[in-house]
Amino acid sequence: MAPEYAMEGIYSIKSDVFSFGVLLLEIVSGKRNYGFHLPRRPPSLLAYAWELWSEEKELELVDPLIVESCSKVELSRCVHVGLLCVQEDPTERPTMASVVVMLLGNESLVLPQPHQSAFFGGRVACQPDQLILSYDILRGNSNVSSCATS
Repeated sequence: MAPEYAMEGIYSIKSDVFSFGVLLLEIVSGKRNYGFHLPRRPPSLLAYAWELWSEEKELELVDPLIVESCSKVELSRCVHVGLLCVQEDPTERPTMASVVVMLLGNESLVLPQPHQSAFFGGRVACQPDQLILSYDILRGNSNVSSCATS
């Protein structure tokens, strides 16, 4: 769900672009954004994709089942386009027509650099005397605080 819709109830065609970006990253990675969890990694698929992209390791995101059967250039482009679609600012997201051109266009087409994605974390349920891990809803920063006792 696009952050502007989740936070403020604002919906536009760029909300669909955001959703497409999430779907594209899910397909390429073989992982779902909802319920995403890897030990010692960011709290969401989007945050993980951004981390790998910013370290120039985006191919580590790709599902091992497809990495050998697809062009690495095309897989990298899919991650790139996915991150363009999930940018925090809706005005910076491409239109769906632009997405199609980027995905189907030739390899010489230069894509803009994505800006940081809108990350959504969540809360991990806990019992009394355990810790609750909550994530800053837009930046993927983690805070640890104790659970309230009943």
